[in-house]
Amino acid sequence: MKLEGKVVVAQGGGPTAVINQSLVGVVLESRKFPQITKVYGALGGVSGILHEDFLDLTQETTHNLERVAVTPSSALFSTRDKPDEAYCQEIFKVFKAHDVRYFFYIGGNDSADTVRIVNEEAERSNYEFRAIHIPKTIDNDLMVNDHTPGYGSAARFVAQSFIGLNLDNRALPGVHVGVVMGRHSGFLTAASSIAQKYPDDGPHLIYLPERAFKTEDFLRDVKRVYDQHGRCVIAVSEGIQDEFGVPIMAKLGAREKDSHGNVSLSGTGALGDLLTQYIKEQLKISRVRSDTFGYLQRSFLGCVSDVDQREAREVGEKAAQYAIWHNIDGSITIHRTGFYSVDYQLTNLKEVAAKTKHMPDEFINAQGNNVTEAFKYYLTPLLGSNMPSASMLRAPKAEKILHRD
Repeated sequence: MKLEGKVVVAQGGGPTAVINQSLVGVVLESRKFPQITKVYGALGGVSGILHEDFLDLTQETTHNLERVAVTPSSALFSTRDKPDEAYCQEIFKVFKAHDVRYFFYIGGNDSADTVRIVNEEAERSNYEFRAIHIPKTIDNDLMVNDHTPGYGSAARFVAQSFIGLNLDNRALPGVHVGVVMGRHSGFLTAASSIAQKYPDDGPHLIYLPERAFKTEDFLRDVKRVYDQHGRCVIAVSEGIQDEFGVPIMAKLGAREKDSHGNVSLSGTGALGDLLTQYIKEQLKISRVRSDTFGYLQRSFLGCVSDVDQREAREVGEKAAQYAIWHNIDGSITIHRTGFYSVDYQLTNLKEVAAKTKHMPDEFINAQGNNVTEAFKYYLTPLLGSNMPSASMLRAPKAEKILHRD
């Protein structure tokens, strides 16, 4: 049976450099099917659906869609709304009024949960309806997926940034702390390890939310590296926490909360300031600096992974195919099938919704202050082609004459 009606596609949560590839994949693929009467884009995620704020993407030119596809951030805009059952019931009312039969939501685990609730409401009402969650997150923390669209490009940004930080720190030695996004998962911070080309390259230390952060161990690590190399580059996740699971940012007295009730981690340099202060006071090192990447890594135009772009497009296309062609619901998941190839499957929404994937143990070293070669092997193909690297001078030193050391 061909289910005839409209498509609604929306984008939720934090933007990425490739999320519009998924949007365009859904739109162009959906427009191929004769049973699709219109393709609507909801402005502002689920909030746009609630207020019937739709763009008729059936009337958008293919040329402009392709230009939007290579533009970072959410072309339909986004929302941090986390719908409960009552909210989703109102969404469903809008869908029925507009004869919407297909819903595609591009987002993270909270977005997957929204799709699940809306889909269950349709089933209770005996309303023929197909809902697909399309994966997206720079945090790379969606269950079942080998990796998620958006992560490869953000990881490329982090890797290139730490290559630059390491070069700067080599020229003018000291201690430099780089704070990277990641509340519960350290995948993005771990991408900094790609800067480790030569034996003494930074980041020399990498701290992730998956391991308890102890100040005394941190200071001991920094001193060891600084004594060995005369400098130290550190990558740290904004979500690092103590042995009791309390975020270090919360211990700083941070009071600002996001829409989900979590302590706001991004948009502040407080964590970097705290760590640099500790180092200066306890280790008596004078040149200590920090940078907080904040939102820069999400939608940066200059270093997008081509692999990430291709896969983001394909998950959008596969979503339309599963829903319209195969008439089934679920969450699109990415599975690695070789080095390097992937396959796309449809997974039950309950396996992805409202759950978080963490860095596996084999990706983190025994000391909990760096990553393993297994992680670099996992990450490298996701960064895309033409990944830049730095080089050092190899010429021998000339013989001294005046010996003024």
